[in-house]
This record gives sequence, C-alpha cells and structure tokens, in this order.
Amino acid sequence: MQDRAIIHFNVTDFAVAVERIKDSSLKDVPLIVAATRASRAVVYDMSEEAYGDGVRKGMRLTLARKYCRTAQVLAPQPALYRRAMMELVKRVRVFTPLVEQGVEDGHLFLDVTGTHRLFGPAPYIAWRLRKQLQRELGLDPVWSLASNKLVSKVASRMVRPFGEYIVGAGEEQAFLAPLPLSMLPGIGPKEIQLLADFNLSRIGQLAGLSREQLQVAFQERSSSLYDASRGRDGSVVLPGKTGDEHVTRGHTFAQDTGMYAELKSVVSILTHEVGRILRQRGLLGRRMGVVLNYSDGSRTIRRTTHKGGSDNDFLLRRLALAALDKAWGRRVRIRSCALVCDRFLPRSRQKTLFVLSTPRQLQQEKVLSAMDRVSRRFGDGMIRLGTAF
Repeated sequence: MQDRAIIHFNVTDFAVAVERIKDSSLKDVPLIVAATRASRAVVYDMSEEAYGDGVRKGMRLTLARKYCRTAQVLAPQPALYRRAMMELVKRVRVFTPLVEQGVEDGHLFLDVTGTHRLFGPAPYIAWRLRKQLQRELGLDPVWSLASNKLVSKVASRMVRPFGEYIVGAGEEQAFLAPLPLSMLPGIGPKEIQLLADFNLSRIGQLAGLSREQLQVAFQERSSSLYDASRGRDGSVVLPGKTGDEHVTRGHTFAQDTGMYAELKSVVSILTHEVGRILRQRGLLGRRMGVVLNYSDGSRTIRRTTHKGGSDNDFLLRRLALAALDKAWGRRVRIRSCALVCDRFLPRSRQKTLFVLSTPRQLQQEKVLSAMDRVSRRFGDGMIRLGTAF
C-alpha cells in the first residue's frame, strides 16, 4: 500500500500578511488586528513582533496595547482575507483536487498521494508551490510533509514563522516523542494538567502508556490519545468551500465571567441563532462546538456530534451544552464564547410517507416555525427560546 503524502501549508499571521501586501508601508511595523470600535475588543491576529512582546489571539486589546505599545492597530477585514484565501486555494488546486482549507486563516492541507508522475515528488511540489505563492501573491507560507494530517500540522509548528519540515513514513512516533504535550493537536489544558500530575510532560511519555492505562484516566478519549501520541491519524483531506461549511455565532461579555449559569444562558441564545440559520439554508448540522476564550488569552474548544444531524434548536441546545460541559473547568474568567456548527447534511424537501417524529418533536417544530415567522417579519432577536426549555 502506498504511503500517503500530506502537505500542510501555513501562512503565519495570515491577516497581518494580507494587510502588509495591501499596504507595503506596514511591512516593518508591529501590527495588531482587532475591532477597535467594539466595547470589549479582542485581538484577531498579530504580527511576529507583537507576538514576541506577549500579544496573543483572543487577548483583550487594552492589555495587548500595554504589551506592545508601538503596535499599529488595524480593524479586521474578513472579506479581504476571504478573497486572499480563495486565491491561495486556486493556485494549489492545480496540483491536487484534495485541498482542505481553514477559515480565512492561511491553513491548507493537500493530499498529493500518487501525483508524483504528473508533478514530481511531494517535497518538490511543496517547494514549487511555495515559490509560486511568493512570486504571485507575495505570501511566504511554512510547509511540512508527512504521512497524515496530524503529524504534518505538528511539523509546520516546528518551523514557524518561516521554513519547511519533512517527516518520513515510519518516523512519526520518533518525531513526536521529544515534543511537549501542548504540541499535540486536540489535547486540552485539563488533560495536560492531569498528565502533569503523573509527571508526564512529553508526547513520548504519553505514548509509553497502554490503552488500558489511558482508559482509567481518560475513558472515551483514551483511544484517540493512544493513536495521536504515536503519530497515527486516519482522517482524510476534505475538499470544499469553507464559507458554506460552518455556521458561527459568538458573544463577548461586558465583564469577564466565571459563572456557569451566565455562560449557559448565552449558549442557549446562540443556539437559537445557529438553528434559525440552518433552517434558512436547508441544512442539518451534525457537529456542535463550543469555543471559550479566557481572560489570559488562552482558548478551549470542545465538540459533540449527532449522527443524523438536526436543525432543531432543542436538540442543538443539548449538543451545545454537552460540549460546554466538556470545555468547562478552568478557574479562569471567560471573556467571550462562540458556537460553531458544521459537518452539514442537506435537509430533504420531500415529505416522509411515515410519521417518524414524536408528538413532542412535532410540537417543537411548530414552535420553531412560528418563531422563524416572527423573526422574518420583525427582525432577528425579537423572540427567542427561554433558557429553561
């Protein structure tokens, strides 16, 4: 069986890179991208100079200004970053149709397995693409090559902000072993702290544990951690247009909060907004994620899934609260939160011949339909579900 060849491109500080292409006078100026008019503005992106001074994504802008007093602050331009991302994707798709892109963040995965007869070895494809992007777009991405997405993503982190890294087939576990646990995608602060309690701080130490040992501490997460620590990842590169692949709604608190009840209330409100958008687009969401941004600039993301997908606020809320329970736990106040719904299925327009819904589900659908009509007539936010439903 032929080894997979997965290239990961990462344009470091993508928003800043695009802004500097638009205005060359910003090239050597420390930059912070943030919504300056927001009452609780947080950092959207920052240059390497600002990062070196301690500025981090999600950090409150007032604090970021104290860390980097010489930084120039620019308002984010998502439409501009989206166009730049489209240009980036257009050029790499010449080499493979299997391109998975991030959300206007400069991240791309390319599966170039089996394309060597057309374009040469995978390292040459990556090198050639980097030169092309530098020449045609002015972007200089980091790139890495490995046999799967997980290892290629970690490898690109090793050479940030500029460089390249190749992990040969069979070298995945040895490559990961000396790295700190924080470098492993998907592992959260609570899990890192739990492993620290057992005096484990390196990925190789985690890989030294058996499935049975991991099961005791991590239960359903044990299998994924067992494989990830050994550099195993069977996930495929998923091509598609990012703009239609997720629905996101967020909220920034007037004052940083540590109250679960307040967070639960906001998640309930955001769930209704997500559900209404899904119904408008005729989509069923199969995965709901909760993103928590903390006062110290760190972030936690947790997700739950529903195999059949749904646009029903009542079910989506249960998924969102389950994800919130997974994310909850740090003794740090929360500055903002967001819901991300993705992995969509199209909702069938064909009426079923059989009654598959329960009376309660039918009642819920009538309530949601009536609420949608009110929103269309009087505007969004005029009516929403109570937090106790």
